[in-house]
Amino acid sequence: MVFKVLKKQNNSKDCLVCGTKNLASLNASFYECSDENSENVLIGVYTAKFEHQSYPNRLHGGMISAILDEAIGRAVQINNPDIWGVTIDMSVKFKKPVPLEQTLYSVTKINSISNIGFKGEGYLCDKTGTILASGTATYFILPPEKISSVALDETNWYYIEEKIPKTFVIG
Repeated sequence: MVFKVLKKQNNSKDCLVCGTKNLASLNASFYECSDENSENVLIGVYTAKFEHQSYPNRLHGGMISAILDEAIGRAVQINNPDIWGVTIDMSVKFKKPVPLEQTLYSVTKINSISNIGFKGEGYLCDKTGTILASGTATYFILPPEKISSVALDETNWYYIEEKIPKTFVIG
């Protein structure tokens, strides 16, 4: 499938999934995209490292869940950049072993949004488009100052300059 890149999202300094200064981070990048049906989706790009494994050469299920949680939760910001949420329910299906040291992609979207929360879904796949895990999640909307005592500002939530791809071709 071909995904047209519309915009790159910010990264965090300390996040386990997208943190740029956290040595344990996956150092993920997230891109707001449209698919072949003009539906808005969020593409996350990852390379799991040795530190993220459970069984030898396999990504830990907790990390897979963290990837999907982060990606689905961020997808709401494609159309609602000021909405933040905390996870209240999540379901993950582990379909195939997830390898380390390979480029992985998450593809996520929002299914519904209300005044108090939003729901989304997505999957984690390899470059061939093989779905390795999928999930759904529900989030409660909260402003950042209610989520953390540390304010989101340019020291911990920022745009990373990089060459942005025009498209992602997965599969």
